[in-house]
Amino acid sequence: MHGQDVKRALFEVLEDTGNRKVAARTLRQFLVFLILGNIVLAVLETVPEVRQVLNTYLGFIQLGCGLMFLVEYILRLYVADLHPPLRRYGPFWSRVRYAMHPDAIVDLIGALPLLFVLFLPNQAVTVVVILRLLRFLKLARYSPALRSLISAVAGERKALLGSSMIIFGVVLLAATVMYLVEHSHQPEKFRSIPHGMYWAITTVTTVGYGDVVPISNLGKMIASVVMFMGYGLIALPVGIIASAFAREIHSRDFVVTWSMVARVPLFEDLKATEIAEVAKLLQAQSVRKGSTIAEKGAVADRMFFISDGEVEIRLPHETVYLGVGSFFGELALINQTRRTANIIAYRDCQLLVLEAEALHHLMDRDEELAKKIMEEAKERAHQGKKVLGELAEEELQQAGVFASMDDAREEPELFSEDGKGEAASTDKPPSEDPKPQ
Repeated sequence: MHGQDVKRALFEVLEDTGNRKVAARTLRQFLVFLILGNIVLAVLETVPEVRQVLNTYLGFIQLGCGLMFLVEYILRLYVADLHPPLRRYGPFWSRVRYAMHPDAIVDLIGALPLLFVLFLPNQAVTVVVILRLLRFLKLARYSPALRSLISAVAGERKALLGSSMIIFGVVLLAATVMYLVEHSHQPEKFRSIPHGMYWAITTVTTVGYGDVVPISNLGKMIASVVMFMGYGLIALPVGIIASAFAREIHSRDFVVTWSMVARVPLFEDLKATEIAEVAKLLQAQSVRKGSTIAEKGAVADRMFFISDGEVEIRLPHETVYLGVGSFFGELALINQTRRTANIIAYRDCQLLVLEAEALHHLMDRDEELAKKIMEEAKERAHQGKKVLGELAEEELQQAGVFASMDDAREEPELFSEDGKGEAASTDKPPSEDPKPQ
């Protein structure tokens, strides 16, 4: 394999792009396991009994983990100039810009413990322990939920800063008042406002250690008011983060569904607002592996988007496999013909379903939208787009199995009497059995 091909393959595996999904998923799962295992080992090393028995083995394991994280960081730097936004900066500056990205900084943190152990074996024990635990941050690369939470916090940083200032103001006021009231009764515990702030913080946060408490009647009354205020004050940032997180998840799901609808040729000429209206009609459906999604001969009155999993479409001549991000049954929304193939869940699937009836209701309400969709359907028919039953050419192309028009003409048996084509053959996924058990 050519050097550039190897580099491209590394990029596709490391960044989970292209068609090397199995290798990318395997690497991702291995790195997640390595991160979690490394954190567990870093914690166990602090237990004297464990360290005494497994000290030698733990050292070798930590060195091995550190070496893997270092190699990962170097390889990510190596392929950094293949990232579309960075290509224009050239090999050197694209890598410099990538190294400044938060994900790359976290990867560097994961690799630093090995460098400290090799070059500063005795001077950086505390730093190494902390850096090993900070490898937990690498999970953000592989966890959409964690990334969404970080984005939610970053997006609401001004509101969180404002609520923090309110909480700090209440803490400072409560500490000052309690110092003035309790100083004469407890000069050692409330000998200054900063000492009173310790009491105020433990009270506002409802922790209440009990090591510093008011003993005067007025002090107890003030403490009661501060306690009640604490519930509302702590709920303020919690509510901000919770609502921002919910919006982030909703926004992410909407973007995914919107982009799925926008990829369908039937809708690609619609405005963003019109695509959003179509996306609102989508319904979620979960299908277990081996279950039938649609049967041959049934009326094709809905189309499907694959948000997770993989489906198997058993055509008369061959079998087509479609994965995450693919769609099928586009022409069912307009033609509502009989299905020409059985559609089976090859793996557990999460599908988004668009019913023809729902789309027709939307088209009845919006004449302009209906006109655009029908014109696109007529145009595609006029251009002689190849179809197989309810499956359009693009749906077969996304599986990488549709031969070109010239190739198809060389095989007349693949065409029906009306001149519309059927699908060419496809191989089964490289690491899977051809049919679900």
